[in-house]
Amino acid sequence: MLMTDTKKIKVEDKLISIVRQNDQDYICLTDMVRGEEGNDHIRNWMRNRNTVEFLGLWETLHNPEFKGVEFDRFRKEAGLNTFNLTPKKWIEATNAIGIISRSGRYGGTYAHKDLAFEFGAWISPMFKLLLIKEFQRLKEIENNRYNLEWNVKRILTKTNYRVHTDAIKNFIIPERDYEKDKEWLIYAEEADLLNVSLFGCTAKDWRDANPELAKNGMNIRDIASINELVVLSNLENLNALMIERGLDKRERYLQLKNVAQKQLSILNDKDFIRSVKKMNETTYLNNNNRQKNK
Repeated sequence: MLMTDTKKIKVEDKLISIVRQNDQDYICLTDMVRGEEGNDHIRNWMRNRNTVEFLGLWETLHNPEFKGVEFDRFRKEAGLNTFNLTPKKWIEATNAIGIISRSGRYGGTYAHKDLAFEFGAWISPMFKLLLIKEFQRLKEIENNRYNLEWNVKRILTKTNYRVHTDAIKNFIIPERDYEKDKEWLIYAEEADLLNVSLFGCTAKDWRDANPELAKNGMNIRDIASINELVVLSNLENLNALMIERGLDKRERYLQLKNVAQKQLSILNDKDFIRSVKKMNETTYLNNNNRQKNK
């Protein structure tokens, strides 16, 4: 089962990781009690009879492969002074899916959100309420229509870039006697033609100015606003058409820059939110202010 898409929320000064597994959210129990003898807290919670019954009920409802016989044994023993239950023991004995253990960078004990909220209540009623509140806030951000649109537009520009580079290959390379291993250089130059027309700098200039973002695999287009991605998509198609018509690079650049300025100005005036740049999952930049401060 693959765990992906790690995010974090903050509850009572604790950064708590949330991962996706099989399209379900799992919250890190270890983070919830980090610095407070976390493993002991988790084991003490799991050895409680009410917890064992709740875990078993959840698995019965959601897991067809759950081993009920082993669960019954744990339920009978729960509450005894000698009873001890760890996440690993629970998972291996019952084939449970509600709790998982993970090693590596984001290692720890994770639980399905239903179970994690119960663990939060065991810590304190206030902690549970704050946990639910922050989790819901994260879901609202993820489901925000502008974030969804941003991702769609990013995919669109990547698709159009393939059309764009195909046009370069078909209409520029055949006219020049470049060696095949130098085709990437022409692609990069054409990409920068669009970058300078829209963003005012080349990809290399942006990387030099933003080394930390570049180190994390981001590029100038990853922080573009929705409006910029819309305009970029239009520029890619326009540039491909001008390449087919045989316009030289200088003429194409002038036309692309003129179109970019006009379209971006119109779109930004029409919808402010789509003019905001997405720096990362939690940081957004007012692109209009950035332009004014130049």
